[in-house]
Amino acid sequence: MSRVNESDVEWQTTEREETRFRRKRLGQRAGGQKLGCSLYELPPGGSSWPYHYHEGNEEALYVLSGTGRIRTPDGEDPIGPGDYVALPTGEAGGHRVVNDGGEGDDEPLRYLAVSTMEQPDVTVYPDSGKIGVFAGSPPGGCGERTVSGFFPRDADVDYWDGEG
Repeated sequence: MSRVNESDVEWQTTEREETRFRRKRLGQRAGGQKLGCSLYELPPGGSSWPYHYHEGNEEALYVLSGTGRIRTPDGEDPIGPGDYVALPTGEAGGHRVVNDGGEGDDEPLRYLAVSTMEQPDVTVYPDSGKIGVFAGSPPGGCGERTVSGFFPRDADVDYWDGEG
């Protein structure tokens, strides 16, 4: 057994326009290999990663405190303490979390994000029309990747292009 206390893990901060959050990679720090777990904290008005889904990894969210909304293929729904959201692989698992705290509400939205750590994986970003490809280390992993990149989803070429 390997254990880590949340207070012993440093926050990693991501800020880019409405994408604003802090993250602690608990699963990695505890030595997890096939299951990832991160603690996320979104400030009021902050959002998680851009809307996306994984073709190779299932995810789940468990809300610890605060309130917000989750966007899925079915639309947007409120989330709050005690809510557990299963996000299967494929388009049905598309998601983005937002802390839409009301005026005067300065409480962060805190939740655990759990993920299988399978690789290779393809992550699809429907809003921007791109895909991410990962091999050697899965999305969210810290290992060295043998293949990775983001590409326009419609950048398809013929199989024989450039081949002898």
